[in-house]
Amino acid sequence: MSQKPQQANTSDVIQVRYDKLDALRESGRDPFAITTSDRDILTQTIKENFDEYENKDVCVAGRILSRRGKGKVSFLDLHDRTGKIQIFAKFDDIGEEEYGFLKKWDIGDIVEVKGFVFKTQMGEISIHAKEVKLLSKSLKPLPEKYHGLTNTDLRYRQRYVDLIMNPEVKDTFVKRSKIISSIRRYLDNQGFMEVETPMLVANAGGASARPFITHFNALDEDLKLRISLELYLKRLIVGGLERVYEIGRVFRNEGVDTRHNPEFTLMELYQAYTDYNGMMDLTENLYRHVAQEVLGTTKITYNGIEMDLGKPFERITMVDAVKKYSGVDFDEIASDEEAKAIAKEKGIEFEDRHKKGDILNLFFEEYAEEHMIQPTFVMDHPIEISPLTKKKPDKEGYVERFEFFMNGWEMANAYSELNDPIDQRERFKAQEELLAQGDEEANTTDEDFLNALEIGMPPTGGIGFGIDRMCMLLTDSAAIRDVLLFPTMKSLDK
Repeated sequence: MSQKPQQANTSDVIQVRYDKLDALRESGRDPFAITTSDRDILTQTIKENFDEYENKDVCVAGRILSRRGKGKVSFLDLHDRTGKIQIFAKFDDIGEEEYGFLKKWDIGDIVEVKGFVFKTQMGEISIHAKEVKLLSKSLKPLPEKYHGLTNTDLRYRQRYVDLIMNPEVKDTFVKRSKIISSIRRYLDNQGFMEVETPMLVANAGGASARPFITHFNALDEDLKLRISLELYLKRLIVGGLERVYEIGRVFRNEGVDTRHNPEFTLMELYQAYTDYNGMMDLTENLYRHVAQEVLGTTKITYNGIEMDLGKPFERITMVDAVKKYSGVDFDEIASDEEAKAIAKEKGIEFEDRHKKGDILNLFFEEYAEEHMIQPTFVMDHPIEISPLTKKKPDKEGYVERFEFFMNGWEMANAYSELNDPIDQRERFKAQEELLAQGDEEANTTDEDFLNALEIGMPPTGGIGFGIDRMCMLLTDSAAIRDVLLFPTMKSLDK
């Protein structure tokens, strides 16, 4: 049985394109010498307003992704950022010389077309070309049209090609942009002020994570990339700004999987004169607003599962969630030793340094987290895992904190913020002890932050949202890399 003939060697195809460029330059038509375009309209505008533009002259520009026809007539599909439109080019209309150059255009070339809008006999809105110009020469071929760019690793590494070949990818990132814009609109309308805080910090606090460390040559000292936005934003609450938020990149020296990337987008906000109950109300309203504005509905479907943001979000304490799904009631456990004993009985792995609160959290992760599918606030965490949170006045050992869950994922983390500098110093001291015991994710004491608290911070509610996970849910994307334009990838040199 004979084999299919092989495609032309890729290097030969590239050489042909370089030869075409040389010929263009020799004829005084170097496309890379062109600095701008006369484009005056986008393809989507033409299609949505055909009656207005029919028979009118327009100028469009974009990338050629397909062509057909022969002899003295050519049809090309021109793509810009809003979509595609068919170009109809005839030898008689643009002239022998120009048509000769057009016939040598390659898939991937970026061109400008001037002509009038019309509809073909098949009913397709098109542009009848009167002038054509090559704006940029594509020197490497795009993937074959019907198979596209399917290699997942290559898609992430060459996102520019992925965006060209897979329209649904571009749609995802358009939605991501709209999601972030919608968040900003909502918070701005609520009287919040957007701010920017340092990324290079001496003390990377505000979360339990291992930081990246770098060296600042000018000062000859080590600095860290921030793991959180919290401590600087709280300083601004002390300064009287009262309602602040920041949307920005944070960096955590951790693993990569479908929900984690070492640099990711976090949104944190802080509001004076409220508590974690106020943050729950804000979260419900914000999620509903964004879904309705971006998707046109408060019902979203992720991986075939429908989640309803229109209904009141469930509220359950961590203790009650663990009791519901494991049968273990931590309100009946009096000591760290009892907690460790029940953990051994249930096969929950823990470390010697862990206390009752740590083990409660391990039980939640093992038994309850996966059941948090519909929008749910899991409230009242143990103090051991919440070093920056105000204590519950009516329940010793617990704090006013919640995590917001959807689809079994943590989507947000919020507190009634600890504003007692004496208590905060003791919490930092406990974190330093954990650090000394080998916990690389423990916080270190931040003296300037403590100084700010001593100046005085009002009662405050604060929350951190994972923007990437929010975008995953609202765009039905399987992995965090699908909503990051340029996800972290292992170097090909390794």
